Formats: sequence, C-alpha cells, structure tokens
Amino acid sequence: MSQTLLEALQALFPDSSKTTLRRMLQDDRVRVNGVPQRDAKRLVETGEHVEVGSKASREIDPRITILYEDSDLIAVDKAPGLLTVASPEVRYETAEAFLNTYLGARHGESRVHVVHRLDRDTSGVLVFAKNGDMRDRLQTLFAAHDIERIYVAIVHGKLEEPSGTFHSFLAEDKELRVKSVAGVVQGKEAITHYRTIASGRRFSMLEVTLETGRRNQIRVHLAEAGHPIVGDNMYGKGREDPLGRLALHARHLAFIHPRTRKRLEVTMPIPESFRAMQL
Repeated sequence: MSQTLLEALQALFPDSSKTTLRRMLQDDRVRVNGVPQRDAKRLVETGEHVEVGSKASREIDPRITILYEDSDLIAVDKAPGLLTVASPEVRYETAEAFLNTYLGARHGESRVHVVHRLDRDTSGVLVFAKNGDMRDRLQTLFAAHDIERIYVAIVHGKLEEPSGTFHSFLAEDKELRVKSVAGVVQGKEAITHYRTIASGRRFSMLEVTLETGRRNQIRVHLAEAGHPIVGDNMYGKGREDPLGRLALHARHLAFIHPRTRKRLEVTMPIPESFRAMQL
C-alpha cells in the first residue's frame, strides 16, 4: 500500500509538525532507498526504505549553549551581556539571531519564536519556540504562571528574614524605570519568593522563585527591600560591583511540554564566579 513521503515521515515522527517534516525535506535530510528526496507528495511503495539523516551541524556563537532541543522548542543558556532580541542599536548580536542562524534561516528569515526574555545582563536558561503553535502554547503557560522559574541572585546586605515573599504592583515611570505603585489600577501584580542560600559580611546569595514574570521584577523587589542585586546599575546604582556584571542567573525552568505532555526541566548550575565570590 502506497503513501506519500510526508505521510511516511509523519509515521516515523508522530510528535513532529508538518512544518518540521517539510523542513527535513528542504534540508536534504530525507532519503528513499538511499536517494535524497524533497517532494512531500512523492509516493512511497511497500518495501521502499525511508531514512532521515541527522541535522547538519552548524556553528553557534559561544555566548549561546544549547541545553535542550526537539522539533517544537529549543532551550539555551544565554551569557550575560547578550540581548534576547534585537534593539534599535543592536540588530544581529542577539540570542534570537544566533539561533535563527543555527537553524539554517536565510537572511531576514525567522526560525525561532520569542516566548519570554531575559535582561541583557542576566545569564541563564531561555526558551524559544520553533513554530507559531508552540509559541502560543508556551506563552499561555507563562501568562497562567504554569512555568516554574528559579533564579540565583547575589544581593547587598543580609535580609532580615531568611526567606519570604515580595508582593506589589509594578509599573513604568516616565523614565521607563519600573517601580511599585499603589494598586492594580496603576500597575500589574508581581509576586517574588526568595530563600537565602548563603550570607556573609557584605553580601547574600538568594534563590528567587517567580510567581509572576513582570519586567525587572526581581531587580525592583530586591532594590525596594534595600538589598539591590550586585552589579545592578539601574536599581542599585553607585553600589560596589565586585563581579563586573549583574549577579542574576536564571538557573531553572520547568513546565509540562504542550505536545508530549511530559514534564520538561532545564537547569544550569550557579555560575562559578558566583560561587567564588567572597560574601
């Protein structure tokens, strides 16, 4: 019984979208009886052998490290100093641009879809979708706070309580700085949980869990509590900066994969510079 080549690929990769399967064909990864094939409608007869070669390896900028990848999404470790997406000043030196190149995008073409962002000076786990459907599903998870996000921060001073929760409403002022405001009419609810991992004479290392994900949320909450993050030139300006970077790292991201329905956990260790810092 014959079937189209696309149908044969769907049988081999039931969790992959048609877009992903067609890309396999376009990238010359599909062979029938050892011969490369690009025609999705080509009929495959009983007894013919369909095989798919591995993705051609492409170099990727060292500021990005791939932690997990499947046909729907890709999770990376982003270095501090790298933008997630383009800005008016920086167009091509971004995590998004590097991943588009890695996935074989032509000039001006997008292969990844932005789901969330990390501040330029924050390092750690960042996830992108590979298709519009997965982007929408992941954004729904983020909006519903159904994604587990854990950070590590080094802050000035020692918090009075070793663990606790910051709860406020955040809004931007005229200078585009985020701050807590009176209530829900002026701002958006923001909830941040923290736990002290270690503390010393000058600094403390915290594990921070986001219940909501507002822009600059962790930085603002800690600064307003009197314990700005080390290296925060916006909310902790003028403070000692022994690391020469913002001491905030997205360590852990976990959620139920929208397609496989299995729990996906992606974790990056605490940066060595954080561990070596004299608190």
